[in-house]
Amino acid sequence: MKLYDLKPQPGAKHKKKILGHGEGSGHSGSSTRGMKGQKSRSGGAKPKWFEGGQMPLLRRIPKRGFSNTRFEKKYSIINLETLEKKFDSNSIVDPAVLIEKKMIRKDFPVKILGDGELTKSLIIKAHKFSKSAVDKINSRGGKAEIIQC
Repeated sequence: MKLYDLKPQPGAKHKKKILGHGEGSGHSGSSTRGMKGQKSRSGGAKPKWFEGGQMPLLRRIPKRGFSNTRFEKKYSIINLETLEKKFDSNSIVDPAVLIEKKMIRKDFPVKILGDGELTKSLIIKAHKFSKSAVDKINSRGGKAEIIQC
C-alpha cells in the first residue's frame, strides 16, 4: 500500500448537492424544490408570522393607551453615599470628573439622589437633584449647582 492509494471508505464522503447546474448535477429541472408554486420560486419565502392571507393577529387585536417611554429622559444616577466615599471635603464634583473616575457614562445627564449620609462639604454640579439631596448638601455647607443640558 502506498500513500497515494489511500482513499476514504465507500459512503464516508458525500457528494455535494449542486442545485440548478444542469442534467449532470442530478438535480436539474426543479432543483429539489418540487413542482410549481410560491415555494418553488426564488424569493418565495413567507415570514413566520404569515397567516395565509387572513388578517394577522397583531392587526386583529385592539391597540389602546399611550406609552411615554419614547419621550422619557434618562439620567445617570449617583447617590450621596457614593460621593461621600470617592471625594474629599471641599471637592468640586461635576459630570467631567465623574466620567473621569468612571462613575457614569457620558451619554446621559447626571441626577444626584439623597440616599446615604453626607459628612463632607462638597460643591456638586449636576443636571438635576432630588429635594433630599439638596437639603443634605446645603446642611453640610456644600453647594448644589444645576447645569443646563
